[in-house]
Amino acid sequence: MSILDVLKERGFIEAVTHEQELKDYLENNKVTCYIGFDPTGPSLHVGHLVTIMALAHMQRMGHRPIALVGGGTGLIGDPSGKTEMRKVITQEEINENKDGIKKQLSRFLNFADGKALMLDNADWLTSLHYIPFLRDIGRHFSVNRMIKAESYKMRIDSEEGLSFIEFNYMLLQAYDFMELARQYGCMLQMGGSDQWGNIVAGIDLVRRTQQKSAFGITFPLITTSSGIKMGKTHKGAVWLDPDRTSPYEYYQFWINTDDADVMRFLALFTFLSMDEIRGVAHLEGSDLNGAKAILAFEATTIAHGKDAAIDAFEATCSMFGAPDIADNFMPSSTIPRATQLSGEHSSNQAVPSSECNLSNFEGDGISVSDLFLISGLVQSKGEAKRLILQGGGYINGKRIDSFDNKVFLEDINNGEILLRAGKKKFHKIIIKNDMNR
Repeated sequence: MSILDVLKERGFIEAVTHEQELKDYLENNKVTCYIGFDPTGPSLHVGHLVTIMALAHMQRMGHRPIALVGGGTGLIGDPSGKTEMRKVITQEEINENKDGIKKQLSRFLNFADGKALMLDNADWLTSLHYIPFLRDIGRHFSVNRMIKAESYKMRIDSEEGLSFIEFNYMLLQAYDFMELARQYGCMLQMGGSDQWGNIVAGIDLVRRTQQKSAFGITFPLITTSSGIKMGKTHKGAVWLDPDRTSPYEYYQFWINTDDADVMRFLALFTFLSMDEIRGVAHLEGSDLNGAKAILAFEATTIAHGKDAAIDAFEATCSMFGAPDIADNFMPSSTIPRATQLSGEHSSNQAVPSSECNLSNFEGDGISVSDLFLISGLVQSKGEAKRLILQGGGYINGKRIDSFDNKVFLEDINNGEILLRAGKKKFHKIIIKNDMNR
């Protein structure tokens, strides 16, 4: 089975260029491919996982992936999929963000001995001379064709319009492809569906300047069965940086996957075999809980390591009970089965927590709304009130019966208070002794 077949079977591919030629090229060569990553933030998020996992599959099949960080284009901003101009950031910010992105990608890709490369297009873009660039590169681009690209049309029709700086983006990304083809023999660019126009422009530029065939693959925008963009929650993005989204919270994101999405997400976001994943197709309701646990465990293991995944798994078991996963169900998963639960990992530390001073609980106590605000389970007192009035607020496993309730010293158990919002969102309040006694 070729890598193209693998990506198709697992649901990665939306469109390809020159399909039969691409298939022959991938089957008969060890190829170099690339995907670009925007360095305008310090962390990638779950919305990037399709592209990251595609690079990982390429490497596992013996090909060489390049993660191209847009240190040069990041100084301008890609208009693709955007209705307003991106914020311009400094070179220092880009350098700092690159370090974070490399650390996250290293969980998915092996960069040792040149098996994968992380490059920065600032290395060639920032030294370009404008007149030679227009003469040698710009002459290959038709403005009429460019403004028909979906990424440009969206911006042109927006209230803000399209800046001249952003109009250059397609040329610069095409130039990236040309440089990677010239320096590294990279003839395959991959990216999200919004990158189709940019990828095709790069293929055309490689053909015109180097008289070589280049190829492109795009991936679909992944949404949940309810139509929500992948990785978006009520709290915002689900980050790959453990300091922004803890491994426990990351695990919870995956275990709360809708039933209709479990099999699809197992194919996209784990390396488990499709033969095992197809066994999930007939499962329904509570029978899917084991598959969800495996999805959460495998995804967390890939992004944060096995120890962090076990911590998150055991913390979840302590809250909700251990899932019943038979030894012969998806046997290649390394998730602990019921007989393997050790309790040795620091599962208590995996549950999100905040500190609160002991003195707050003396006298008149502290209001439940303030505790829920401290925890971050709600964003306002109004949200806390709605949660409690709807019966979704709990302290130490007991439902809160009134928004006016106070919490006192006697409610503290072993230096902690456990809050719960709804059925699945837990948070510990760690009591800090600020009283001299």
